[in-house]
Amino acid sequence: MRLFQTLAAGAATAAGLCLLRSEYEKNHFVTETFTVRSPKVTDGGKTFVFLSDLHNKEFGKGNRSLAEAVKKAKPDAVLIGGDMVICKGKQDIDAALGLMKQLADICPVYCGNGNHESRMRRETAVYGDQYREYTGALKDMGVVCLSDAFVSFGKEYLIYGLDLLEELYRPGYPRMPHGFINERLGEPDGEKFVILLAHSPMFFEEYAAWGADLTLSGHFHGGTIRLPLLGGVMTPQYQFFYPRCAGEFETDGRKMIVSRGLGTHSVNIRLGNKPQLVVVKTVK
Repeated sequence: MRLFQTLAAGAATAAGLCLLRSEYEKNHFVTETFTVRSPKVTDGGKTFVFLSDLHNKEFGKGNRSLAEAVKKAKPDAVLIGGDMVICKGKQDIDAALGLMKQLADICPVYCGNGNHESRMRRETAVYGDQYREYTGALKDMGVVCLSDAFVSFGKEYLIYGLDLLEELYRPGYPRMPHGFINERLGEPDGEKFVILLAHSPMFFEEYAAWGADLTLSGHFHGGTIRLPLLGGVMTPQYQFFYPRCAGEFETDGRKMIVSRGLGTHSVNIRLGNKPQLVVVKTVK
């Protein structure tokens, strides 16, 4: 009995320490820089900040700490990978809009959709006009919303935003329909450096085959809990130790960077997995 009590006390202490560490990590983001090389970059390169999966989180009052870190990176543009809000019934969108306003005062901002924005748009009976309210406010700030759309950035870059089907966010390993990206976005200009904002990293091979030189994704929150050597434990689609939860990946000379994201929602835990502000530097 005494041994059982000792083990139980030890387990409870360990669990309490893990929860305390999780609370600390959730409130302390890190800035991490990736360098992407391409012969298409001949203008000296650009600096992009990539943010994803805010989920209404605030770092400092009104997200001032996060905005200050973005400004410190001196980006040419901020790229948003989606899920800046939480979409479970009608939600407060002020945290996301407040951050976006600060970012738009720093540099151009280009915003793609995640599964939460897409859900907010589709289920109009539940969310009413909230998607139009959200995107309308972004446009009034000067933020460019990329919903199955693209823009030119400078002389050498194209920035695309792809909306994925709801079924591609379901548990397990769904397959992307053949030709899906071409149907949504058309053929990219192979002479330019193509950046694709695609919320889920599950379809990297399809993104690369389509023509994305650099794909920026999030969605998996770094795997919630990250273990040394093993990586992320569980994705929101209930995949365990999925290898592309976070980090940099390459196939056929094309890159994908997967952000660990900034916030949480249903599983409100981060362990070994601090929120992440991603800086991307493109060079020749």
